[in-house]
Amino acid sequence: MWQRHLAAALFATLAMTGIAHADQLADIKARGTLVCGTQNASEPYAFPDAATRKIVGFDVDVCSAIAKGLGVKLEHRALSTDARIPELKTRRVDVLAAAVAWMPARAAQVDFSDQYFVAPIRVLVRADSPVQTLDQLAGKKIAASEGSSSAAVSVTRLPDSNLLTFHDISSAYLALQQGKVEGLVAGQLILARFANEAAVKGGQQYRLLAKPVFEERWGVVMNKNEPALLAAVNKILVDYDKSNGLQESFDKWLGSKSVYKFTRDYKVEPIKVQ
Repeated sequence: MWQRHLAAALFATLAMTGIAHADQLADIKARGTLVCGTQNASEPYAFPDAATRKIVGFDVDVCSAIAKGLGVKLEHRALSTDARIPELKTRRVDVLAAAVAWMPARAAQVDFSDQYFVAPIRVLVRADSPVQTLDQLAGKKIAASEGSSSAAVSVTRLPDSNLLTFHDISSAYLALQQGKVEGLVAGQLILARFANEAAVKGGQQYRLLAKPVFEERWGVVMNKNEPALLAAVNKILVDYDKSNGLQESFDKWLGSKSVYKFTRDYKVEPIKVQ
């Protein structure tokens, strides 16, 4: 009798510490469905197609590749930025391919797969600015959105510049337009949109400095202590890259076939802490 009580107590203890848990990969395969979360309304990563209203984009393609690699159906779930990790932690989604950049605080809560995307943080300047390199921003005013990762990295990566933060990215861009700052620090995508829109409208033009201030590295995110799922996702991402599927998706949404014309110079590999 006492052996049964001891075994029950031990199991309860293990369950409470998280050591005993279900194998999520086995659960996904038994269910026959992968629930993959992306950000909502985040073009070109995950957004509603104007014609079909179906959610499409670069991250959605990653979700599809993982489901296909696992041999299960995809159930896509669009999430707000703030809801991404809480939805994962409560297991309402199995994984996230949701523009989640590796950060120490996040890595303490969840596990990241190998990187499938690298998102540079860069500086936008006026086309007629004499500034050509990051070093030439020393002593000059730069703008960033308050509370953004761009503002945070500017403090450490551009310490000799005078950082001014604004309530949102539009206000920061306005400061650049009005000549109140020499450069705008933000994600490459939003800066490219600003430059493209200005080119269409005419008038003041803008350009991106070549060297990134920082590179955010995105991985597929899952709950901790799921080694089988992590290994499976990493293998699928490597195979997705080798088959040229990742490059084709990049070209469609961000590269040569998109309005952005970005080039991909990263590969699927473990995320390296910068």
